Amino acid sequence: MPSQSEILAALAAVPGPDGRTPLPQSGALDGITQRDDKVFIAIRINRAAAAEMGPMQAAVENAVKALPGVGSVLVTLTAEHTGAKPPPSSRARAARGRPIEGVDKIIAVASGKGGVGKSTTACNLALGLVRLGLKVGVLDADVFGPSMPRLFGIKEKPTLADDKQKLRPIEKYGVKVMSIGFLVEDNSAIVWRGPMVQSALTQMLNDSIWAPLDILVIDMPPGTGDAQLTISQRVPLRGAVIVSTPQDLALIDARKGLAMFNKTQVPVLGIIENMSTFICPHCGKQSDIFGHGGARSEAKKLAVPFLGEIPLVPAIRETSDRGTPIMVHQPDGPEAQAFRAIAQEIVSAVATAPRQPPRILME
Repeated sequence: MPSQSEILAALAAVPGPDGRTPLPQSGALDGITQRDDKVFIAIRINRAAAAEMGPMQAAVENAVKALPGVGSVLVTLTAEHTGAKPPPSSRARAARGRPIEGVDKIIAVASGKGGVGKSTTACNLALGLVRLGLKVGVLDADVFGPSMPRLFGIKEKPTLADDKQKLRPIEKYGVKVMSIGFLVEDNSAIVWRGPMVQSALTQMLNDSIWAPLDILVIDMPPGTGDAQLTISQRVPLRGAVIVSTPQDLALIDARKGLAMFNKTQVPVLGIIENMSTFICPHCGKQSDIFGHGGARSEAKKLAVPFLGEIPLVPAIRETSDRGTPIMVHQPDGPEAQAFRAIAQEIVSAVATAPRQPPRILME
């Protein structure tokens, strides 16, 4: 791999955002990160000029990719809000993002905390939607802990489309999948600031060839931070699904996730109780390790639909670790039937969910 100084030397031939000053001297270079043969570059730009930065972004990618040892380059454009008031003519703006080309509906699968099986649930729900005859994609929005490459057993990298501008998601088991995990190794850490994460998510959404899709499932990172707000506010979500275990600690955080979607005016399609009941694979005895029925009770209390229960069984964990999810490994088993039933509930909920008009924010 080239050194940082060699990368900077290559970037010296690329004008920065002002079109004149070499990028390394422009003050806009926000960071260079290297992982194996991959290079990640962040550039700060003026939000108002974002639409004009495409040629500079491509020039940076080409300059670095030409260096010996570089396999791939990801260039993210970050823009910080200056706090300045926009001109009077533009003080009213639509907060909801524009639709994704070729995607009919977008839903988010979220959780208030990690460790509740959200990504495994999102993966199997996507496969359940495929079993119902829909064209489905999955965006792995957990930049710091991507799970979809392992869950789908994907090891190859996305390829560029013919126009060299967009990426083709990798298709596995009938699902189109895109994840930052395709560009980094399993044991590599991504150390990015919030604006870099936001830019990467935006690019994976808008610079991937999803069409044609009936539903795009976004596997949200746990919690209620920058990435979650970016997606909730900039993506035309048709609704959100919240995953929780039955225990009180998980339900407390699930309420926070639900509150976030309410604040951003995203309809909550319902709550799923994961790891609902442990079923011994040897004797068949049921044990409520994390309790049972907590999510159903919480859904009733919060006046949102309860979508169903997923049992805690070793087969779900084992098949997920192997990259052959339970919906693929045992498509007619009881666990797969549970996922498929919830997928059907989601289809019905999405069909009746109100289409949110763009919210107008007065600044």
